[in-house]
Amino acid sequence: MDRVGKLASQKAVVIFSKSSCCMCHAIKRLFYEQGVSPMVHELDEDSRGREMEWALMRLGCNPAVPAVFIGGRFVGSANNVMTLQLNGSLKKMLKDAGAIWL
Repeated sequence: MDRVGKLASQKAVVIFSKSSCCMCHAIKRLFYEQGVSPMVHELDEDSRGREMEWALMRLGCNPAVPAVFIGGRFVGSANNVMTLQLNGSLKKMLKDAGAIWL
């Protein structure tokens, strides 16, 4: 849990992902297309990935990936991020965290 928290606070947007997950890919594209350069941690390529996956599930992310943190705060998984995008509040969160300027 400490490792997830530490990694999540290293950049304005942090995504915990798996390289084979199509929803993870879609969420990463969403951020890239908005001009955000997120820090991405591919759990299936990390030796401690399984441990981090359990920590994300304990935070309430089920399935564990994609898990998105903005400004060091846990936002949620794909459903939460897409809801924020559709209702227009994702852009404000990104601006407030310093991930985008416009």
